Amino acid sequence: MARLPYLEPDQVAEQYRDMLKRNTNLHKLLVNSPDMARAFSGLGGYIRHGSKLDPRLRELAILQVGWIEKSEYEFTHHVKIGKEFGVTDADIEGLIAETAGKPSKLDPLAKAVLKGAREMVRNLAMSEATFAEIKKELSDEHMVDLVLTIAFYCGVVRVLATMQIDNEPYYKEVLQQYPIPGVK
Repeated sequence: MARLPYLEPDQVAEQYRDMLKRNTNLHKLLVNSPDMARAFSGLGGYIRHGSKLDPRLRELAILQVGWIEKSEYEFTHHVKIGKEFGVTDADIEGLIAETAGKPSKLDPLAKAVLKGAREMVRNLAMSEATFAEIKKELSDEHMVDLVLTIAFYCGVVRVLATMQIDNEPYYKEVLQQYPIPGVK
């Protein structure tokens, strides 16, 4: 159960109701601080709709953060979002295999991006070798977008966990296909 209330549009000042268009518990809770919610949504919106980083790679990086951090909310939401941006079941199975240190059929760039995300989650930063490997394929702009995306979602999973935000039933369905080890 969430630590703060989920607000409905009629509980929020008119100028902030647009932030509840995405009817998710995350947005309903964050709007308890509407200006902070707007700032949060601005960066999240840019990552999803403004970044020039390949959307499949972006979503794989986000999924990697959610999987490692055992964030049911983040992982399940981005399985559904990722599929809108070209992530396949084979990609997700590859992510799970790569995380476990097993081989996958993912392309080398996707493998490197996943490794970079794992390093940022586990070790605070991407290693020189991983950064250089990804940099062979991505521009400076794409590298900034990738690193900020991973860092942003490292923060998001901590917000979700600290606020104990409940996952919506529609997203929980993902766990039937992709159960997260250690998550009930």
